[in-house]
Amino acid sequence: MGNEICAMSATELLAAYDSGDLSPVQAAEAVLERIHDLNDAYNAFCLIDDDGALAAARRSEKRWLAGAPEGRLDGVPASVKDLVLAKGWPTMRGSKTTAREQPWVEDAPAVARLREHGAVLLGKTTTPEYGWKGVTDSPLTGVTKNPWNTAHTPGGSSGGAAVAALCGMGPLHIGTDGGGSVRIPSAFSGIFGIKANFGRVPVYPASPFGTLSHLGPMTRTVEDAALMLTVMAESDTRDAHALPFDARDFGATLKGGINGMRAAFSPDLGYASVDPEIAALVAAAVKSLAALGVEIEQIDPGFDNPQHIFRSHWYAGAAFVLRAMTDAQRELVDPGLRTVAERGEAITMEAYQKAVMARSHLTSHMREFHQSYDLLLTPTMSLPAFPLGSDTPIGLDGSSWDDWSPFTFPFNLTGQPAATVPCGFTSGGLPAGLQIVGRHYDEVSVLRAAYAFEAANPEHSKTPKFSAE
Repeated sequence: MGNEICAMSATELLAAYDSGDLSPVQAAEAVLERIHDLNDAYNAFCLIDDDGALAAARRSEKRWLAGAPEGRLDGVPASVKDLVLAKGWPTMRGSKTTAREQPWVEDAPAVARLREHGAVLLGKTTTPEYGWKGVTDSPLTGVTKNPWNTAHTPGGSSGGAAVAALCGMGPLHIGTDGGGSVRIPSAFSGIFGIKANFGRVPVYPASPFGTLSHLGPMTRTVEDAALMLTVMAESDTRDAHALPFDARDFGATLKGGINGMRAAFSPDLGYASVDPEIAALVAAAVKSLAALGVEIEQIDPGFDNPQHIFRSHWYAGAAFVLRAMTDAQRELVDPGLRTVAERGEAITMEAYQKAVMARSHLTSHMREFHQSYDLLLTPTMSLPAFPLGSDTPIGLDGSSWDDWSPFTFPFNLTGQPAATVPCGFTSGGLPAGLQIVGRHYDEVSVLRAAYAFEAANPEHSKTPKFSAE
């Protein structure tokens, strides 16, 4: 029974609570057992709150028995990435420089919304230090492993959340995405993840990486992500950049159909190198969308590699993080993060301002591009998950995570919504992802296309054989 519960989606759990076939306490107990069975093997969670989760589940159970469930997620297990504040839990950010013993008295907006809607919060998921890179290991919490092949990375920086979702350690998981940190691990792990439009999900406190940073749901199904996004997108006055509140039920829009949607398919954005197996799987996925009625045109969006623009913003953010640290604290920091911060310190004000202007131009360019296309389709990743032990795959011509993730960070610069949906497996048994990018403010089309693709290709959503060893 426990395995069956852990395989259930949030929407299935809610239906089971409503029918009386299952209680929130049973669900919490099963999920917590799964976490404790597998976490030593995969390192998805860095904090597990059994007592808090079970107490919340018991409160939820009473509400369901009284016929008065609270909000949209009452009794559904959920996790919080360890970059996001949660009342009563240390938010260590994967860093030995963070003082654990301090008041933890505030929920970030997304956490507050989940709590208000009755979600059962399980604990915090692992992240690289300050979420700075595309794999998940940190000096504080060690290495997170990919359940498809434990010698490989699940990606990052929301790697713990991706592994938790894949393993049935709860159906709902909060991720953050400053350059791909929801989409990279979702693609490497074979789950669904969406970075909503910048400002759609309120953020507080502001990220040191500024307006690159987004929050988004990471789930096993598109329907769960739509449900979670509906909750996470509720308003919060603490975010200076939040969009005006749109009381949209994203789940109610999923079945609107995609026949007649216009999509551009860019296999390489005009500049990226892509593993042949990944390229073939993504091309097949695009054909599947065409068979569902999407009008496809193979065309690049027409911008040069914006990596230099991204790095000016990202490296400056890293420099800001370390600037407040003492020399002793800096010695405790991931050496790669120190290197990136040093590069950030070397960026002149003129160079940074040029990057800001170039970013504005790129955003305007994509707004114009989407006058002709509802969606842009690309690979999510240029390669499958690679072996642990390095921030960059051995043999790759590059030295940083953004060298091997060319499809994700451009859309943090532009701020438009972007999701990844599983689209098959390589000959080595590793997942591939199709990235679906929407015009600004149009999460609905992204979710609708992902939902239709998922429904037509259920074989892409399988799970590995889990092992506690």
